[in-house]
Amino acid sequence: MGRYTEIRSFVLTAEKGSFAAAALAEGVTPVVMGRRLDALERRLGVRLMHRSTRGLRLTDLGEQFAEQCRQLLRDFDAAERGIAERRATVRGHLVVSAPAAFGRRHVGPHAPAFQARHPELKLSFNFTDSVVDLVREGYDMAIRIGEVTDPNYVAVPLYPNRRVVCGTPDYFARHGVPRVPADLAGHNCLAFNLQGGQQRGWTFQHDGRRFAVRVDGDLDCNDGELLFKWVRQGLGIGWRSTWEIQAELGRGELVTVLDAFALPSYDIQAVYPQQRYLPAKIRHFIDYLKQVYTLPGYWEGRAVGP
Repeated sequence: MGRYTEIRSFVLTAEKGSFAAAALAEGVTPVVMGRRLDALERRLGVRLMHRSTRGLRLTDLGEQFAEQCRQLLRDFDAAERGIAERRATVRGHLVVSAPAAFGRRHVGPHAPAFQARHPELKLSFNFTDSVVDLVREGYDMAIRIGEVTDPNYVAVPLYPNRRVVCGTPDYFARHGVPRVPADLAGHNCLAFNLQGGQQRGWTFQHDGRRFAVRVDGDLDCNDGELLFKWVRQGLGIGWRSTWEIQAELGRGELVTVLDAFALPSYDIQAVYPQQRYLPAKIRHFIDYLKQVYTLPGYWEGRAVGP
């Protein structure tokens, strides 16, 4: 039996004047309330209440102890409320990692408006195409594109996304359209070379089976935004996310190929370490990004924020 329970039961009994009334308010039996008072008196080594057939009456020591206990309970309740309010209030320091190009275009631009809503919050961002260890490197959360398989992380989908092969109409007019992934061997594939990206190849799916195709080209780099620029210039073809090319597809500046072999999903997700209580700063930032990303026309560049 915890000390808090004993003290709370003692104060409640003193206020109600009987075990029966206190037990009714507490949702237990009068016997349980009596046992709690007995345990408290044994531990303290003093009599706190006189008991008789006419009711209960506090001893002098009981009167003094009851007042002290009331203050302790008030302080305890205030401390609990304070913690609950801090969990509900967006404050502190939020440290976020995101892929470089995505972060520059779709995370960083929305930070000032979010921070203006929550002036007690400080925001820090690291935009990198390297996969960071959130716990070891001190991040609260990350934005990631694609599957998250680490069971120590929670992944919250922000918006649907796919990875597709794309190029300019002019490029395909000059070099032909690949019909199956193996045809990529005859094309200038502009590949990502960070962390072995080019060596792993481009991933496709057919009949429920995933497979990677090694690609080659005369240009590669570790900057997704530069790769995208080269694709738009017609220098080759790229394996890009649909979030990145929606506006160009809509204007006919890019077209996709091998769509029948594209992975079914490569979603944009918010990721944070498993924890019992999710801080308000993380929860609210995730909700804010969801709100932004689902604005009509956002990915085509026709909306900038809520």
